[in-house]
Amino acid sequence: MVVSERMLKWAMRLYPPLFFQRIWVVKFDKGFKGVKVKIKKSILNKNYNDSIFGGTIFSAADPFYPVLFHQLLIKKGYKLKVWSKSSTIEYLKPGHSDLFFEISLTDTEIALAEEILNTQGKYMAHHPIDIYNKNGDICVSVLNEVYLRNLNFTD
Repeated sequence: MVVSERMLKWAMRLYPPLFFQRIWVVKFDKGFKGVKVKIKKSILNKNYNDSIFGGTIFSAADPFYPVLFHQLLIKKGYKLKVWSKSSTIEYLKPGHSDLFFEISLTDTEIALAEEILNTQGKYMAHHPIDIYNKNGDICVSVLNEVYLRNLNFTD
């Protein structure tokens, strides 16, 4: 479904799996070329060590590259299946404060994805996400493999 950046921001803010883990979409960039996300530390996502639960952090990183690619490409007329195929996560420091991350897609990444979708029918690539605390220290590093399938591709 094609939606505006503002509408999707609010839909994802209120989406229960994100809302109850305190994952807050701050903003989608114009044209869905990027997103800013905040993970608020609260009683709902705090673990035994008084840091943000690792599952919450992983959940925050999971959907955003697929969402960006999907919104970008359906606006260009593609019919797609999109998901996170795999991810690896490395916890570098405990998240004792709110955590933040920004991701963006470059014009080169978008053009490459389109070229591969048009010539091979499916695109798979790894995209990094670094998640920071309020002091700017990297607490978590994620590598998310995105899978896109062009449903209109014929060999």
